[in-house]
This record gives sequence, structure tokens and C-alpha cells, in this order.
Amino acid sequence: MSTDQTKTGIVQWIGKQQFVAVGPSGHAIPFDSDRTSNTAPGPMEFLLLALGACTATDIVIILEKKRQKLQSLEVICSGERAQDPPQVWTKLSLFYRLRGQLEESGVKQAIQLSEEKYCSVSATLRKTATLTWQYEILPPTE
Repeated sequence: MSTDQTKTGIVQWIGKQQFVAVGPSGHAIPFDSDRTSNTAPGPMEFLLLALGACTATDIVIILEKKRQKLQSLEVICSGERAQDPPQVWTKLSLFYRLRGQLEESGVKQAIQLSEEKYCSVSATLRKTATLTWQYEILPPTE
């Protein structure tokens, strides 16, 4: 039974430990699970990057609604994984580097809203990992 919430993707093996995934949006993404050949990101690497992209999207939208003048945003994502299978993420750390004419209280609130309410990737990863964050606000450039 299909609902409006159902999304379907396809992962096709192309040899060795390499795959091409096509998401529900129709975009193709290469994966390589063999960290020795390392021809593309691995699945857990994508999960870490998905966290950064998810929260970055929230921050941009929230700051825009707050009429903050964001010039740039970088989210540095790092993490530790369990030693034993399944090697889930156990510790995740996000460092937000923002630039612009920004109010610190607005930035902090935007990050908190993303992490606690809006970012579905962080909500998923918090089931196995502790998530911490820090931020830095740099002055606007001319």
C-alpha cells in the first residue's frame, strides 16, 4: 500500500563494493563501501554529510525568517563510530561557522531549533549517538 509519505530509491551494484543509488528525486549518487579503493563516499560517510546538510538547510531557512543577513555558512561534521558491528555513530559533533550581520541569540536559537525540532537526520542519529555543537560568528565582509 502506497501513501504520500512513501519514498522509493534504487541501489544497483556495479562491481566490487561499488553501487549507484538513485533516490526518489531521480538523482544518481555513487557509493563505494571499500575504504581501500575509495572511489566514492561510503554509506556511513553520506549519513554524516546528510546530518550537516539537513541542519544547514534549517539554519539558512530560520535565519532568513529572522531577517538575519547570513553571508556564508559552513558546518563541520565529525564523529566516532562503535568498534563492533554494527558500527553505528556513537558521538557526533557539529561546528557551525557563520558569517554575516547576525545576532548571536538568533544564531543560537536557529541551531537549537534545528537540532531539537526540525532536522530529521539528527533525530534519527540521536537514537545511537550523542550530538554536540558549537558555533562561531565571523564579521560580515564588505
